[in-house]
Parts: sequence; structure tokens; C-alpha cells
Amino acid sequence: MTARAQLWQGGLDFTLIDIPLPELNTDELLVELTAATICGSDRHTVEGRRSSPCPSILGHEGVGVVVASRRATVPVGTRVVFSVTAVCGTCAMCTRGLTAKCTTVMKAGHEEYSSPWPLSGTYASHIHVVAGQEVVEVPDSVSDGAASTAGCAVATVMAVIEAAGDLSGKTVLVNGVGMLGLIACAAARGHGAAEVIGCDPNESSSSIAHGVVDRLVRTVGDVKVDVVLELSGARQGVIDSVAALKVGGIAVLAGSVTPTKPINLDPEWLVRGWRTITGVHNYEPRHIKQAVDFLVTFGSVLPWGRILGGPIPLADLPIAFAHPDGAMRTIVVP
Repeated sequence: MTARAQLWQGGLDFTLIDIPLPELNTDELLVELTAATICGSDRHTVEGRRSSPCPSILGHEGVGVVVASRRATVPVGTRVVFSVTAVCGTCAMCTRGLTAKCTTVMKAGHEEYSSPWPLSGTYASHIHVVAGQEVVEVPDSVSDGAASTAGCAVATVMAVIEAAGDLSGKTVLVNGVGMLGLIACAAARGHGAAEVIGCDPNESSSSIAHGVVDRLVRTVGDVKVDVVLELSGARQGVIDSVAALKVGGIAVLAGSVTPTKPINLDPEWLVRGWRTITGVHNYEPRHIKQAVDFLVTFGSVLPWGRILGGPIPLADLPIAFAHPDGAMRTIVVP
């Protein structure tokens, strides 16, 4: 009647605990996790570069099997992934289609242990899926490691691709070929881009992208493209990416999630060039279904053997944070 979890208590301090399993309310699920993956944002939290409630059970990428259900559409035994956000569905933000900015949003792996949702993270044997969280069934053809990334990295990229519009026949620059960037390269090709250019100064990131992109560059330089997917979050990367837009081009910024200095923008260049710059943060419920569909259809394009590290047992999670293995994602199994 208990779950095993790693309770984060600040810095590199984790404690392996047992926590009572919750009694489910309407529309809630209990999912026994088969895998979680360590997301870069959790590394930033542990390093003190990103604020998060503490103590808490971290982790928001995961996959598992439903072992108890009060949601009619999701029976026991279903293998599922779930959204990071739990939303009300009725506030002004939700009704206008921006549920990621719900006025009462809760987030998996981001809730304080003393809150009404203590078992919210994936660094545990089970996760309590609450009302307002999207849940999507995952076919057996998608491995646990790949499926685990659907609820964060892949779903976010699906939102970015949607914001970029029709990519058919276009030249696409993906700036920052980390986990999201690598997925974005594969997704852009899958959506009909004529050429996908990956840009990353990091040699190891670039080497993983071979076979996924049509061309690799270390700097944007004088590259000119129809679409930019900016995922590096680096201020200079944003400046260079925006400057790469052709007439009629669109830049989707999704990597800039920490404060930085403003950039200069010439409004005449923007107006006369019919250029568009937009931002994407998190994703909408439809994007997690798109994420699973992407993994089924195009997931084999990605070099998962180089992307994923581990698996490691839950007990070794503190070691994985203290001594990263260099993988884009490390698989954690309970």
C-alpha cells in the first residue's frame, strides 16, 4: 500500500522514502512506472539554476501501466504517458486554448511534498495522475526509454512544429541540437521540410545528429532559411537565428526559458520582410498524442542508443545527478 520515491530536499540531497498510495478521486489514476528519464530541467533545479518547491518528488518524464483508475476512458492495464500539466479547463487561459498557462496549473514533479499532490513526480515507483492531466496510451512498439520522453521533450517539440506552420518544401534551421533540437530535426523532416540544417557548437551534440539532419553547422553564419526553430536558449543564438530569416520567414523561440538581456530588433526589417517571431512554452493536450504518434512513425530515425543512458535503479538517482553520464536522457527504473 506504499510507493517508493526519491524525495528531493535541496541541492544533491535526496532521501529514499515510502509514501502511502493515494485514494483516487473522480478522473484520477494510479500508474505504476516502468521508466522515467532525467530531463535537463531537473538537473537545472538540482544545480540551483531553476527554482522549484522543496522538498518534493522531482521528475516529469515517465511511462507506466495503470494499476487503479477512476477515469472511465483509461482502464486498468493500459500503458500510458501523461502530460506535465494538470489544468482546470475552465479559466480564461484554458478556454482560449492556452491551458499551459492555466491560472491554477499544477505540474508533475513540481509540487511540494506537503501539498495535496505529494506523489506527483516520476522519480518513484508510482505516480498519482490527477484530473486535468492528459493521458495517452502507448503501443508496445515504442520502448520505455523513448516513450518516457513523450510527455515533455517530444510534446514540446510538437507544439513548436505546429507554431512553425506548413514546413513542406521549406529550409529549416534547428538551432541547438540537444534533446529537443534532435527531435525537432527529425520532426521537421517528417513534416516535409526540403532541407533541415542543425546548428550546435558542441561537437558531441552535432555528431549525434548525423543521419537526422541534411546539414550540420557549428554557427549560423550567413545561413538563410525559411523557418528557424530556436532551441538553444542562448542570447546570441536567438540573435543569429532571427537574422537568418528570409523574406516571409518565421522564427519559433522555445529555448529561452531563463532570464537574459534583451535583444535588438529592427521593426522595419520585420515589417518589410513579412517576418514572424513567436514563442512557445510547454504544450497543449493535443501535443502529447502527437508526440506518441511521432514516436510510432518517426521515432526509429532517432539514435536512441546514443540519446539514452542507463538504465539505473531508483536508488542510484542521487549518483546520476552528482555524476552525469553525459547522455541526453538517463533512464531510471523503479
